[in-house]
Amino acid sequence: MLADGQAYGEWVMGTRQTCEADPGWPETGSAIRYTVRVGPLSYDDVTTVRMVDPGRRLELEAHAGWLGTARIAIELLPWGDDRTVLIMDEHPLTGPGARWHSLAVEGLLRFRNERMLRSLARIVRARHPR
Repeated sequence: MLADGQAYGEWVMGTRQTCEADPGWPETGSAIRYTVRVGPLSYDDVTTVRMVDPGRRLELEAHAGWLGTARIAIELLPWGDDRTVLIMDEHPLTGPGARWHSLAVEGLLRFRNERMLRSLARIVRARHPR
């Protein structure tokens, strides 16, 4: 699922539609463009791959409109014979999101990311049953 740029809108909270994924996604430097909607507000955005180790690690830079940019690192670790642990770390890099970063913002990010990871797990299970 992480290698499928078109599926981004299915599991990333706030993303309503993936408009375009570069053909080489998730190669370093490739990007996906999408529409984000929060309540009545919507804007077009882009996320760029900054580092990839296929099947193990994906690091992204997400542009969040006027809020600035964020670094998102996703690491996959084998766990036992048939399970995988996914570790996700997100940090604001630029803009007001970085300046306002606090414990409260960290709590909101954690809530958002937990919901996203539950959605991702549900989709993976549905598409890849044992």
